Amino acid sequence: MIFVTLGSQKFQFNRLLKEIDRLVEEGIITDEVFAQIGYSDYKPKNYNYKEFLDREEFTSIMNKCNKVITHGGTGAIINAIKKRKKVIAIPRLIDFREHVDNHQIQIVNQFKSMGFIYAVYNTNELEHAIDRIEKFETKEYISNTEEIIESICEFIK
Repeated sequence: MIFVTLGSQKFQFNRLLKEIDRLVEEGIITDEVFAQIGYSDYKPKNYNYKEFLDREEFTSIMNKCNKVITHGGTGAIINAIKKRKKVIAIPRLIDFREHVDNHQIQIVNQFKSMGFIYAVYNTNELEHAIDRIEKFETKEYISNTEEIIESICEFIK
């Protein structure tokens, strides 16, 4: 199953939803797809979606899926890689009125350079990414939260 998650900020990501719809319609994506579309006003025709999910719904779908397609939001990416999902990330762009600037390009670049995700920068690259994601080897995300807390505690002492 593919889980498409677009976050909860007040920005649309219609071009990504439309491309996924096309790929499902043409039989290029054969997996079940479920999308959390947020504030996008494009309503998918060929896969199930919901505007927003509560925490329980989100966790349930994230646990069920094996692939995640997401915007370039740090929270969405980290949540997926912590659960060892195959992640395709595509940054929202100001040119399409998807965000206030292009900072998601840097976020996607950073996660890509660390080997955690498959990066896509244009929706016409998505078909290729879908084809390659199964064999794409990612690094395991290891949280260093405990080390940071320990370091802060040592500093305070």
